[in-house]
Amino acid sequence: MFDAPLRCEIIEPETSADSCVIWLHGLGASGHDFVPVVPHLKLNEKLSVRFVFPHAPEIPVTCNAGYIMPAWYDILALTEIRQINLDHIQQARGAINKLILEQMEQGIPAQRIVLIGFSQGGAVAYHTALQFSHKLAGLIALSTYLPNPETLDAESRSINQNTEIHIAHGDFDDMVTENAARTAFEWLQENGYQVDWSHYPMGHEVCVTEIRQIGQWLNQWLGGLDV
Repeated sequence: MFDAPLRCEIIEPETSADSCVIWLHGLGASGHDFVPVVPHLKLNEKLSVRFVFPHAPEIPVTCNAGYIMPAWYDILALTEIRQINLDHIQQARGAINKLILEQMEQGIPAQRIVLIGFSQGGAVAYHTALQFSHKLAGLIALSTYLPNPETLDAESRSINQNTEIHIAHGDFDDMVTENAARTAFEWLQENGYQVDWSHYPMGHEVCVTEIRQIGQWLNQWLGGLDV
């Protein structure tokens, strides 16, 4: 699936980037999806943030009758917490690891890199951030779930044990249930992570209030700003 480097949409700041946000889209979408969100985050003008929006490869998706579409991994069954191809999510994790390492090689410290994921992209963000080899600035999980937490390596997880995690979910999400998202929240709490929960009157989507909240989190993590 991930033999070739991921294609990405990249938004550079006006001055040399000293921080980075890597934002993963959901099933059937593309890296273009969240590009229009950036101006609405209302980031502090002093920040120099590079945004990276990778495109998932196109693969057959079992739960959609084998239809070929952009996907980070195959979904085998649409259970509340999806049954997935575990090898695929490990490959996706490896591909996102490479993106993070590339940013580090370009001079951005891991502690100034944030990982955001929506829906299926959020599941990959969980599996990547919770096992990454360096401490990250933060993780934001949007309208998503945590598949197969028992496969997360306990030793690797210790590195980002104190990394802040924000979970955001829609009250009327009929694609990823609130229970599925809260199962992740409760697992993270039980395992000692710094995690909180935000909810919004929306479905399986993002809304303006949520986008502004994401901007506030990024300002705090990347600028040390009290907003």
